[in-house]
Amino acid sequence: MFILSFLVAKCTDITLGSCSDVPYTKTMYPNLLDQKSREVVEFSSEYILMSVLHNLLQGECNPDLRLLSCSILAPRCEKDKMIKPCRHVCENLRKNCLPAFDTIDMAWPYFLDCDRFFAGEEEGCFDPLAKLRELAEEDLTVEVPTTLIQFTHHSYSKMVSILKKTASRCSHIARTYSIGRSFEGRDLFVIEFSTNPGHHDPMKPEFKYIGNMHGNEVVGKELLIYLAQYLCSEYLLGNPRIQTLINNTRIHLLPSLNPDGYELAAEEGAGYNSWINGRQTAQNLDLNRNFPDLTSEVYNRAGLRWARLDHIPIPQSYWEGKVAPETKAVMKWMRAIPFVLSASLHGGELVVTYPYDFSRHPLEEKMFSPTPDEKMFRLLSKAYAGAHPIISDKSEARCGGNFVKRGGIINGAQWYSFTGGMADFNYLHTNCFEITLELGCEKFPLEEELYSAWHENKESLLTFMEMVHRGIKGIVSDTFGNPIKNARITVKGIRHDVITAADGDYWRLLPPGRYIISAHAVGYSKVMKRVTLPARMKRAGRVDFVLRSLDTKPKNFLLGPMENIYEQYDPLELFDPHAQHAQSEPREGRGQPTQHNEKPWWWSYFSSLGQHKPLWLLKQR
Repeated sequence: MFILSFLVAKCTDITLGSCSDVPYTKTMYPNLLDQKSREVVEFSSEYILMSVLHNLLQGECNPDLRLLSCSILAPRCEKDKMIKPCRHVCENLRKNCLPAFDTIDMAWPYFLDCDRFFAGEEEGCFDPLAKLRELAEEDLTVEVPTTLIQFTHHSYSKMVSILKKTASRCSHIARTYSIGRSFEGRDLFVIEFSTNPGHHDPMKPEFKYIGNMHGNEVVGKELLIYLAQYLCSEYLLGNPRIQTLINNTRIHLLPSLNPDGYELAAEEGAGYNSWINGRQTAQNLDLNRNFPDLTSEVYNRAGLRWARLDHIPIPQSYWEGKVAPETKAVMKWMRAIPFVLSASLHGGELVVTYPYDFSRHPLEEKMFSPTPDEKMFRLLSKAYAGAHPIISDKSEARCGGNFVKRGGIINGAQWYSFTGGMADFNYLHTNCFEITLELGCEKFPLEEELYSAWHENKESLLTFMEMVHRGIKGIVSDTFGNPIKNARITVKGIRHDVITAADGDYWRLLPPGRYIISAHAVGYSKVMKRVTLPARMKRAGRVDFVLRSLDTKPKNFLLGPMENIYEQYDPLELFDPHAQHAQSEPREGRGQPTQHNEKPWWWSYFSSLGQHKPLWLLKQR
């Protein structure tokens, strides 16, 4: 009789609080996890996880995940027979929600194993999310816009989820990747748009936008999240401008370089216009003061006729100071990809600034300090400012009104001088030209102001990206057609060279005009060409060079061989940007960060379980 009574299980009412809204009324014990009663379920780690997922994932994938979990913990029962949920529902939800779990470094729950606990339609399964979809369809009473963007603030996890969903939607032209980790262990996520995601195509220029360098300056971060969604949607809709841009450019968007600082600023909430909280990193470092000071080195070398004023190595003394992992990660990124053009998005003013940011006279805080490419930097800055309806407004009684007479642009050092900036480092250590975009006087605006920010900046963001195709481009090869890496492209009268990438390709941003261009490399002859760039020319002119090999190398070549662009001992080459950095230096006044030998921050949610904590949620290292 004992065995018989054990085998006969009957349908019973659902009394689990977190499953009170499932689209059925009866369940059965033992459930699909062999939990024998409601009491066992309520004290299980699976049920606790289901109850807190909404908070852990900050609303992502809920109530979908909760309802799917209920279909396992409190499975549907009809006529004293248990009915399994459908496998395809689980698989679809896993595909959409796995990025949210990755964001918080949590493994996919074992009890949502689609193969193990779910059934195929031929087995008579049921869809636990069917009612939820019906309700969603009923709510769609207005026509959905073709490009649907939610103009809201995004937490770190929501930002990552949006980027990954966008990349998944446009997987043939987009991907996400991380350039490293912040001090507190958050991935520095980039979304890339290209016809060949993940690869550099010869002759296709590389472009980047970087936002949220200062954690409390959030407009740039949100704009780049919106821009990613816009590029994806418009490409799919056949927008010829966007398709031309992506088909001919490799675009990288890094919405948040300082996610740790953002989380601190977000605690104050939107509308709190703090100039301090969250600006710096978890190590209390200002990222835009943390790069090597190569500008001073340029000023010291300027009087030496043959001294190199570009691709300057990082001084060994720099590594004796405190260098943020975020800084190291972005520097390593710059070296790995031959970027041509870039902009860093900030807040606190409404103006476009360009290098140099450090005054040529250290005692002068506001001194015009141009680069050899002053004309090009002004053209780039005007391209963004001219397409911005507020920056181009002639009214002085507004945010940014002080810069009206300058056309909304200014040389950085002429505004205020500082060392260790990212824009100067881009220009002096790599081929990349970078400007700084100050996008508004309020650093952390209210949510209702974000649509206006997008409307004001959208055209400028697109126009500036298109500027990467100005000037000249080409390939430097030997007489056998082999590409020559690290060949120098010199423009007569402009003391700043660019070098060729691994495929021998190069891009040299130039304003309209007449130029004498030369290409030269160690062990090869020098070749010169005359080039004219008409004022109306909107695409880069093609200028290739074929260099003849020499029997002997020249005795002097710009103070050293091209192969030694970077110093022989280079700590940056040894730096692992994806390692956990916050191991011996916890942030003052805040909890200990996640480490390889410690549990993640969400582990405390399961403290009441004692020895029965869900080790299955920990990712395998």
